[in-house]
Amino acid sequence: MSRDHAHAVEVRHLRCFLAIADEGSVTRAAARLNLTQPAVSRTLAALETALGVRLVDRSTHHLALTPEGRAFRGKAAVAVAAFEDALAAPRAPHRPLRLGHAWSAAGAYTTPLLRRWRQDHPDVPLELLRIDDRTAGLTRGTVDIALLRGPVDAPGLVTRLLHREARVAALPSDSPLARRPHLTLADLQGEVIALNTVSGTTGLDLWPPAARPAATLTVANTDDWLAAIAADRAVGVTSTATVDMHPHPGVRYVPLTDAPDLPVLLAHHRVPTHPSVPDLIALALDVTGTTRDDTP
Repeated sequence: MSRDHAHAVEVRHLRCFLAIADEGSVTRAAARLNLTQPAVSRTLAALETALGVRLVDRSTHHLALTPEGRAFRGKAAVAVAAFEDALAAPRAPHRPLRLGHAWSAAGAYTTPLLRRWRQDHPDVPLELLRIDDRTAGLTRGTVDIALLRGPVDAPGLVTRLLHREARVAALPSDSPLARRPHLTLADLQGEVIALNTVSGTTGLDLWPPAARPAATLTVANTDDWLAAIAADRAVGVTSTATVDMHPHPGVRYVPLTDAPDLPVLLAHHRVPTHPSVPDLIALALDVTGTTRDDTP
């Protein structure tokens, strides 16, 4: 990319690209940005011309990022966050540290973590934000650090194992299975499985190939997942954090004896977007009792 072309790239180009990457659609990106579809398409084309690479693959029915687009996404998010921080600095020297999560935050550790942060770092507010996507807003630049569950495959992110959570079955409270002290994955084989395909971590690959449930119900967030289970439309699999953060009178949680534990990760950009990110990592490790030598 030439210097002249680099000067042609503006923050609006990066915001447009990130919206397309997040939404997976020019139409939805345009609605999110309050722009027309042609305007979004022109802005993306201008960015690709300036960079000299194709960021979005338009050759398939479903829009997808190219390898270059996936690599650029994290850098664009960091750049937009840095720009917004620069504008906010004169008005708010101590910008809040934004901690994202897609569901259940840090489970039982959530309240101790928030209270300890307020006690130890009173000059830096900590905002806990629930954002329903796989990286809880991190790749969008919406948060500075995120609590994520399961494997994370996003360029430019650094992850650190915080702890592991056991899995439980989530059942309608009046289900015969709900009266049992524990269950196995095979016990759920004949049930409809509620799958949160936006931010969840349970998929049919949790079961052996020959014993996978035949029926699923797709939902987009934890609230819809709980409602479907309470209404006896499906059952679910989740971690013990959901038991602590989402008690529900119509849902009973039963331990699963043969499901693998779920890793809980702290994730942030390789170049942190807030100076207090290392402090939050250190505090989270202390609150959960995780040693610094632990690895995923």
